[in-house]
Amino acid sequence: MASTGQPGRMRTRNEERADTIYSYVAKPRFLTVKPSPEPHAMSKRGAPRTRAAATHGVGRPRDERIDAEVAFAVLSALKEGGYRAVTIDGIAQRVGRARTSIYRRWTSKRSLVAYAVLSEMGDDPAADTGSVREDLEAAVGTLLNAFAGLLGRALAGLVADMAQDKALALTIRKQVLTARRRSMREALIRGRNRGEVRDGLDVELVLDMLTAPFYYRTLFGHAPITLRTTRQVVAYVLRIIEVEGGRKIHHAR
Repeated sequence: MASTGQPGRMRTRNEERADTIYSYVAKPRFLTVKPSPEPHAMSKRGAPRTRAAATHGVGRPRDERIDAEVAFAVLSALKEGGYRAVTIDGIAQRVGRARTSIYRRWTSKRSLVAYAVLSEMGDDPAADTGSVREDLEAAVGTLLNAFAGLLGRALAGLVADMAQDKALALTIRKQVLTARRRSMREALIRGRNRGEVRDGLDVELVLDMLTAPFYYRTLFGHAPITLRTTRQVVAYVLRIIEVEGGRKIHHAR
């Protein structure tokens, strides 16, 4: 046991383990699941950004340490046994908390799984950097990082369960994919407003082209995902979307 910094008190093993989990999982920008509006057409003025309160608990202040422990436990259970291995009681036991403390934060097993996935991937992957290339590289970089960890090893089982459970699939689409795609859609809108991205794009297809290689390689394992992969994917997408003869998006590396 290590010292707590308080006279006469030593840290317990459980406290040390909690710190280890928290340092591995906690990503403060990623730890809030928010409801998202349905996808919409790309408009000249851009899409409004809606940030509502979290859907998995109100009233009591959030404890990010508990959130991080729960996300780690859910991803571990998914990796070990798929969606059926995730239960409220089981997660409560893994993190050493009362099941009521889990229910206060997440109203169902589906929302709990969606939260754990989003805690790894983030709900705003394409924050504004002033360059569409850098926005999109940051966005796919979140997939690189997420799939390098527990989520990558749990992805195949989760996708298989989504194919059999329509409610789970709907929850993942609404709470994870909708928010992430909105963020990337807005990056394209900003790029068009700056003269980097041309009009007339099938935006949903562009988003699929941008993200699909990371899911495909993670699921089938036929090729690695590296930092170079993120740059190559974005470079190929830019060849399709950039304005011909307009502002160039190429930057020295």
